[in-house]
Amino acid sequence: MNRIFIYDTTLRDGSQGEGISFSLQDKLVITLKLDDLGIDYIEGGYPLANPKDESYFKEVKSLKLRHAKIAAFGSTRRADKRVEDDKNIHALLMADTPVVAIVGKSWDFQVRNVLKVSLEENLRMVADTIAYLKAKGKEVFFDAEHFFDGYKKNQEYAVKVLQAAQESGADALVLCDTNGGSLPAEIAEIVGVVREKIKGMLSVHVHNDGDLAVANTLAAVNQGVRQVQGTINGIGERCGNADLCSIIPNLVLKMGYHCLEDGGLRKLTEVSRYVYETANLLLRSNQPFVGTSAFAHKGGLHVNAIQKDKGTYEHIPPESVGNERKILISELSGSSTILAKVEKFHLTYDSKFMKDILEEVQSLENEGYQFESAEASFELLVRKKIGRYKTFFDLEGFRVIVEKRENGLPVTEATVKIKVNKIQELSASEGAGPVNALDSALRKALERFYPSLKDMKLVDYKVRVINPRSGTAAKVRVIIESQDKENIWNTVGVSENVIEASWYALVDSIEYKLLKEQEGKTKG
Repeated sequence: MNRIFIYDTTLRDGSQGEGISFSLQDKLVITLKLDDLGIDYIEGGYPLANPKDESYFKEVKSLKLRHAKIAAFGSTRRADKRVEDDKNIHALLMADTPVVAIVGKSWDFQVRNVLKVSLEENLRMVADTIAYLKAKGKEVFFDAEHFFDGYKKNQEYAVKVLQAAQESGADALVLCDTNGGSLPAEIAEIVGVVREKIKGMLSVHVHNDGDLAVANTLAAVNQGVRQVQGTINGIGERCGNADLCSIIPNLVLKMGYHCLEDGGLRKLTEVSRYVYETANLLLRSNQPFVGTSAFAHKGGLHVNAIQKDKGTYEHIPPESVGNERKILISELSGSSTILAKVEKFHLTYDSKFMKDILEEVQSLENEGYQFESAEASFELLVRKKIGRYKTFFDLEGFRVIVEKRENGLPVTEATVKIKVNKIQELSASEGAGPVNALDSALRKALERFYPSLKDMKLVDYKVRVINPRSGTAAKVRVIIESQDKENIWNTVGVSENVIEASWYALVDSIEYKLLKEQEGKTKG
């Protein structure tokens, strides 16, 4: 069986992305997720860099990992230090991980101008560090930083660095495209030459500055690399790292390699979205394989073809990576689109119903609604049409007040009066703005009756002016994205009043959550 080993650096290199900061608990839980996925190596951090990473290596020992090995990251000894006296090397040993990743310079320009040492001293730094760690019983991977740039400028020296690392006992030589500017043909050619000179395990670690990290990784594999490095969702410094969420399915489904444990690939979408959520990043809907739009179909002709044979517009089955097919509803929809959508909801229908729904969608979209990005609102619309809709509360009224006080800061307060099963509830809440205050007041009123709403949160809010020529009297469309522990869904509201439009979207969001919860209990 062709085997490719996966080395994940989400917790180290990924955390260097702008706006990303994992807590210690975040790192530990992500470690468990990656292990469950079947990742071979998890790079936990740089133990000398900060107290958090130091604590991670202590705490990770208490986790019961099924498969993954934990790696600590560090650099070669300093030029002015013996390896046994170097604080960085001491910190790596104190991390007590089975694997250590050592980064060293392989570009003569970097050696002379950054390290400011001779080329010979750099070779000794690499060799001394690896030999010392191997003597301590570690599995050692050598990250040849800037390897591809170095090779293009001074092929002889770049290869000498690899040979020094290999002769000192390195278990894998990691060829790094640190600046992310190489092309796939360059990567393939250089790896092919290196493969002839180096007989040990080769790995590749590329960045995405040219938007080619995935292609470059796969090109390296074609030339004999047997370990690939990257991050979940491609997060990382500058333009990010190679995206394992694209690399792994390409390796498994397109190239026939074994990468994860059996069943691991079906967990890929779940892990992708978990990392987005933990990193407090908005997921990229059009991300290949795992994005919410990766298997979304909108045009009527496309949907008609999909109904006949899924392979007409899908390169892989979405469930193979744990994703799902989406049929988008819009004014471009035909009867095939409506049919596919209704079948997904497991609802009964007839030809008249199909026509009514299509006309309703086209009419509402003419008013400014957009259901392709608000599937939850569309399902509620369908249920109302066929009499399978239950309201969970009745609105008696709401009021939103924005008051600017002497200190200059505006204060927003919302009051909501609702009725649930003939029981009236009045709730008020302050918020950062009118929509936030209204959302808080509504939840406060409902949580007494529906405690599960505490698990739900609003993760995105978009406002679009539909007819801008009407000025401040223009209609607006509000799209709300909500999430609980298991699902993500979108709802829509339209009105000349942004508060009312937001209200419609908020109500749909909450009722959709409660409807799905009720159906789950019924099935259970």
